[in-house]
Amino acid sequence: MIVFREPRDVPADFGPSVVAIGKFDGVHAGHRAVIRRLKEIAEATGTRSVAVTFDRNPLAVLRPDRCPENVVTVERKLELLSELDLDATLLLTFDAELASRSAEDFVTGILVDALQVSTVLVGRDFRFGRGGAGTPELLRRLGPEHGFSVEVVDDVFLDGSDRRVSSTWIRELLMDGDVAAAARVLDRHVDVRGEVVHGLKRGRELGFPTANLSASVDSFVPADGVYAGWLVDHHTGLRHRAAISVGTNPTFDDVLERQVEAHVIGEQDLDLYGQDVTVEFVERLRGMVAFEGIEKLKDQMAADVTDAERVLARVDG
Repeated sequence: MIVFREPRDVPADFGPSVVAIGKFDGVHAGHRAVIRRLKEIAEATGTRSVAVTFDRNPLAVLRPDRCPENVVTVERKLELLSELDLDATLLLTFDAELASRSAEDFVTGILVDALQVSTVLVGRDFRFGRGGAGTPELLRRLGPEHGFSVEVVDDVFLDGSDRRVSSTWIRELLMDGDVAAAARVLDRHVDVRGEVVHGLKRGRELGFPTANLSASVDSFVPADGVYAGWLVDHHTGLRHRAAISVGTNPTFDDVLERQVEAHVIGEQDLDLYGQDVTVEFVERLRGMVAFEGIEKLKDQMAADVTDAERVLARVDG
């Protein structure tokens, strides 16, 4: 997938293209439905498939006091979009200049002139341009003049749910630690990627060595607690069963920042320091609590590993 950072980066002979516009935060099940439809149209018409998105949530510029934490970083968003086999993504810098651009100028300068759009796909509630004046109805009015059609993609609902799939819902589930439900909304495992760094090595002293991720990870970290999941070592390509802890280790009360640490089940001497890894969350086992004494903590850690093995065996089966 080609990534364009500005409209002028798009070659003059790139189009025509079918374009989906949106924040695509998390690239969740709703976004994936839009991309599937985008690719269907592109394949049927022999045109390019393109996502147009932003380098930050527009609220970060327009209403920073109301801007939520992103589900994924912009780099992770591009990785997820690339996995969907798009031809290109145009990543626009959302700044004061773009925010002040009129909806009509957005259409002509970006969609028509740069991408030579033939079909535009948007969600029903999508807004763009200065003051949010750009709507699906405006696109429909401008379409005949500039030679493109508009398709409004319906909201996506999970089976048995009356709530539409959204990044807001995903954040709520992650804040509750419900990674299993969040995975259904995302249409993929909840995961975080980062570098393994040196910690206090307390897990090793207790008989359960852990890989501690740096504070800088690429996705929204679920609520404090213990989870069953996987650790993917990107250096070797191996995927290990893991018991995962998120929090500040209240038993010792000397960890100042929340951290993600994963104990690779069945491994005592695995050296992952400095490695780039992804931790995938499958199911929450329990909340984070403080234990009275080391022995009780060790007993619980052993029980957590057993519970994680049981969960992962069920998932594999």
